[in-house]
Amino acid sequence: MPAPVEGAVAARYDALLNRTDVALTSEQLAQVLQQADVVVTTVTDKWHPGIFDTTSIRTKLLANVGVGVNHIALEAARRAGITVTNTPDVVTDDTADIAIALMLMTMRRLGEGERHLRSGAWGGLRPTFMLGRTLRGKTLGIVGYGRIGRAVARIAHDAFGMHILWQAPRDPRIDDPATAGPASAERVATLEELLQRSDVVSLHCPATPETRHLMNARTIGLMPPHAYLVNTARGDVVDEAALTAALKERQIAGAGLDVYEFEPSVTAELKDMEHVVLLPHLGSATIETRTNMGMRALANVDAFVSGQPVPDRVV
Repeated sequence: MPAPVEGAVAARYDALLNRTDVALTSEQLAQVLQQADVVVTTVTDKWHPGIFDTTSIRTKLLANVGVGVNHIALEAARRAGITVTNTPDVVTDDTADIAIALMLMTMRRLGEGERHLRSGAWGGLRPTFMLGRTLRGKTLGIVGYGRIGRAVARIAHDAFGMHILWQAPRDPRIDDPATAGPASAERVATLEELLQRSDVVSLHCPATPETRHLMNARTIGLMPPHAYLVNTARGDVVDEAALTAALKERQIAGAGLDVYEFEPSVTAELKDMEHVVLLPHLGSATIETRTNMGMRALANVDAFVSGQPVPDRVV
């Protein structure tokens, strides 16, 4: 974690830090449960159910640095008597910015253009050279309308005049009116309608058994041929093989991805496609946000250790 976070952790607790920046194996994670009272974890740590079958578990709190907790077998953790927390709110703005950046990069062909220039192939301005599409006035479909989805909606509407469609199974929980979406945003009844009407589709739903492969061959096939797909949510929301096939056949115009189904592995064919922008999971990757995430996790640890209710309890 950023140095200020590690410093704060080490100052308050007897801390064992992973200095390698390499995710722990399942065997190592099981050992950690026997060694530590509290574990601060991230999405790269895969807490499958079998890990919690470890004998003599000492850990009482898993403090996740991140909003999504699909990498943690929550029911198994609960049975083991472990509380799980996350870090909502603090990732919203930077992740929304990456979604907008991916829209600009794909629709304006920015990644392709930079590679063209760096290769030495650029011969100067030409009226019809590398024409892309503008975001302005287009229809943006947002799947999942939580904090990040609504932040994307506000930026897209206010900065680019995009018409916002959104679809979610439940009404969004809006604690602060400042986090609401644009007043003109239109809720649609079904995912199918949203896909058919959108020029750009941006995914912001959580990764759950119900949303796994939400975007598959059938649903991607509902998007217009000129439409773009952006994913800054979780990789397994998209059937990567189906997306690759659709892009290969030009069933849709392009895609911008920050997350992947088999992360950190990425389908090789995607890397060869100029109409695809690929980022290495940079959604919350700013010094400010990663520091705030760590401090938010630490606030949960402090509350738990002092016997106070944890502010961001998941289970």
